[in-house]
Amino acid sequence: MKNQYGVSSALENVRHMVALCRESCWHIAETTAAPPVRSVGVVGAGIMGTAIAIEHAVHSIPVVLMDKDPEALRRAAATAAVELAMAQRCGGRVLPQQPITYTLDDADLGGCDLVLESIAEKRPAKQALFAHIKPRLADRAILATNTSTIPIARLAAGMAAPGQFCGLHFCHPVRLRPLVEVIPGPATSPETVAAVVAHASLLGKLPLVVADGPGFVVNRLLLAYLNEALTMVTAGVPIQQIDAAMVEFGMPLGPLELLDEIGLDTALQGGMVVAEVFAERSGGSELLVRLVKAGQYGMKSGAGFYRYPEKAVPPPVSRIVLELRPSGAPSAKELANPAAIAEYLLGPMIAEGVRMLAEKKVAAPWQIDLAMIFGLGFPLWRGGLLCPRISS
Repeated sequence: MKNQYGVSSALENVRHMVALCRESCWHIAETTAAPPVRSVGVVGAGIMGTAIAIEHAVHSIPVVLMDKDPEALRRAAATAAVELAMAQRCGGRVLPQQPITYTLDDADLGGCDLVLESIAEKRPAKQALFAHIKPRLADRAILATNTSTIPIARLAAGMAAPGQFCGLHFCHPVRLRPLVEVIPGPATSPETVAAVVAHASLLGKLPLVVADGPGFVVNRLLLAYLNEALTMVTAGVPIQQIDAAMVEFGMPLGPLELLDEIGLDTALQGGMVVAEVFAERSGGSELLVRLVKAGQYGMKSGAGFYRYPEKAVPPPVSRIVLELRPSGAPSAKELANPAAIAEYLLGPMIAEGVRMLAEKKVAAPWQIDLAMIFGLGFPLWRGGLLCPRISS
């Protein structure tokens, strides 16, 4: 799948998209006055919450990382110590003596201008957390969620002061993905959007304001891609062959390796949220369901589509694939070369991008391409998923 305009035109496309995004952010800042975010709280010391806290610390923004699990905070502190030492050594940054405050007490969030939730992708748990911490925050504080799939309107239902609530979705891995999705809910105020956009820009990110809906932009595209990869596995195409084809295409990881990194249980939860609306396109894969039931969550459990640290394919995957192999699916012979694999995997993403444009979830094709490149690691030199169909 070569870009018909060549590498130089593709890179020019990317520069154009970044300029449009920054122009949009500038317009929001110019037209809506909002107080600056000077201190941040992050609730949830998992992989994403820890990475988000580190990103703030690297930019010398005071951050409080709160979790009820002491062991989670211990792991987070160990990870942060390594990452921050590297930032100082390799990036030449001078950081505060204690850039992250670790706490078990949610009262320590009371002085934060922005509090970002980053816990499990379960709506009842998130809503219970919001109800609990909201009274502990300052009246002016913004409450945000790092949900990757749950619509903001659903999370905001019954919430006090929904005008100060929005989605602020960082992409994985946080350090390497410049894009953040800013998702206003139906009651989110323009001042909240402006403050969050300005804050994300201060972190060196590219804030993309998108319409609410399951999966928003990044994960709606990603789930279409991952579901197609799971279909190919059940059709008998070797896992390593699928991953190798997409790395050759230019993706940072193959789709199955990415699933292991995200966590198969996390991916399944996200897929079920999206499937409530798009059941015909984004349902939970039976292969994924069975692997999760078998306790194979990916890297965090030591085994998923691969076994860690050895990185061999675990035997249960092969057994489940044989049981699930569908009739009428593309055969391994049909998908014997990397180009054919890439065509199959990218097709559903392109279709999903076109649907989002038709539904007005995004204003223009360049926003789809920006999300792909800076949110999912799509190769720069290909210009974007819908390139060259870009409009300003």
